[in-house]
Amino acid sequence: MTTVTQENVVHILKQGGVGVLATDTIYGVVGTAINKNTVGRIQDVKERPLDKPFIILINSLEEVELFGVVLTDELKKTLKRVWPGRVSVILPVSPSAGFRKYFYLHQGKRELAFRLPKSAGLRTVLRRVGPLVAPSANPLGKKPAETLAEAEAYFGDAVDFYYGKLAKAGTHSTLVRLVDDDSFEIIRAGAGKIPKDLLL
Repeated sequence: MTTVTQENVVHILKQGGVGVLATDTIYGVVGTAINKNTVGRIQDVKERPLDKPFIILINSLEEVELFGVVLTDELKKTLKRVWPGRVSVILPVSPSAGFRKYFYLHQGKRELAFRLPKSAGLRTVLRRVGPLVAPSANPLGKKPAETLAEAEAYFGDAVDFYYGKLAKAGTHSTLVRLVDDDSFEIIRAGAGKIPKDLLL
């Protein structure tokens, strides 16, 4: 496994490359969310179904607006109660803003999932590169890699770098769907906690 630095990672991602990165939850296969070709490459590497939406890592709450999400004041307050943290939130995409441009991400489902992580190192990469898609580091039907060595056994030279280390075996983020601007339904239990008054 070739040793890379955070500077290398940022450069590769800015050039449209993809790699395995330790996120705030588990290892992910990451690439810039705003490059359709990069996202397509990740789908190929992971043997990922085209109709499966992505979770997008962001560095600021306002970045969801890039993808056609309408942020009301009430929604901002709600999201600030779970972000930054290990909670991924499925938000509706407005048909009038970003719907066609980012169809390759939502595949017509009219919603996308986002997470604003707390990890300082990850936030540095996001600040310098922009939003990243970050599906788990495993091919279809395999368990998520728990180490970079496991990830490399899966992907070999099909990705451009392997970087970072989880403190311990990670757990998926908690995945919730926005029901209205002040409540969620849990889709998948995971590492993040949701205030009880925000749940249906």
